[in-house]
Amino acid sequence: MRAVRPAAVAGTFYPGRRKDLVSTLDALLAPARATVDPTVAGAKAYVLPHAGYVYSGSTAALGYAELERRRDTITRVVLLGPTHRVPVDGLALPGVDGLETPLGIVRVEPVDPAVRAALPQLVDAPEVHAQEHSLEVHLPFLQTVLGDVAVVPLAVGRAQPGQVAAVLDALWGGAETVVVVSSDLSHYLRQDEARAVDELTVAEVLRLEGPLHHSQACGATPVNGLLVSARRRGMTTRLLGMCTSGDVTGDRRRVVGYAAIAFTEPAAG
Repeated sequence: MRAVRPAAVAGTFYPGRRKDLVSTLDALLAPARATVDPTVAGAKAYVLPHAGYVYSGSTAALGYAELERRRDTITRVVLLGPTHRVPVDGLALPGVDGLETPLGIVRVEPVDPAVRAALPQLVDAPEVHAQEHSLEVHLPFLQTVLGDVAVVPLAVGRAQPGQVAAVLDALWGGAETVVVVSSDLSHYLRQDEARAVDELTVAEVLRLEGPLHHSQACGATPVNGLLVSARRRGMTTRLLGMCTSGDVTGDRRRVVGYAAIAFTEPAAG
């Protein structure tokens, strides 16, 4: 393996020591596993939050507990998240072979050159990924529930929903591939306001409507791309859970909202 992106937010967004991280993930996943309905088909795509584990980890775990059932099937994760620090036009790949966390290195699957040539919105931009947390916080969950899985990490900057959807469609794959879109919901509203806004946003997503505005979701751009693909494919949606940071901290003056939403393809045949 040639180049590896070191972990940037270990020790802040999630525990920096392997032992502590394993313990934290176990504590988050244990109650989430109890909510998984074994009669429900596995989802093709998820929208999951990316805040610090203390705030949104329990909500993200609802999706990852479902994914764990397909540990022996899923070998690739197409992971999309918004850029918070370095702007970019298009969807940025990290230009590395691996992504490091305290649990080890996650393999980055290269995008086929023919796909790259057909999608000019795909760019290499290591500087965009260097300090970005929206993708990194998902990696320890993926390592825990899926094991040795490869990722296609896309930091989504300025892009139209159709451009994001085109990339998703090119990388969609089959049963071996799952899509995870990283997004929180409203930011810094009072608890009652946040709940009202987030409920409307989630209802919109569940109906596959859009586009969302960035005031509704910081990951609106990648979510909007997923909505375009989901509508074309006739997907169905499920809300796994939602909360705010105020539910965790008790400070309800300025909260951030989180939700876990699953997208399922229609049955074959």
